[in-house]
Amino acid sequence: MSRTLIAFGIVLVLVGVLWPFLSRLPLGRLPGDIVIQRQNFTFYAPVATCVVISVALSLIFWLVRR
Repeated sequence: MSRTLIAFGIVLVLVGVLWPFLSRLPLGRLPGDIVIQRQNFTFYAPVATCVVISVALSLIFWLVRR
């Protein structure tokens, strides 16, 4: 359990340090993301972004387990 918490903490620190660079990535504005804007309503469904993040996390967890 302690190894998991330490790894999680290191990942959080890395994301915090790399945040200025990560915010420039086009995540949230990919072609498969659905945005519906009406007069008093906005619906946003980041379908493609969720798929990309899911694949990336699955690959990372698979590499960590090996």
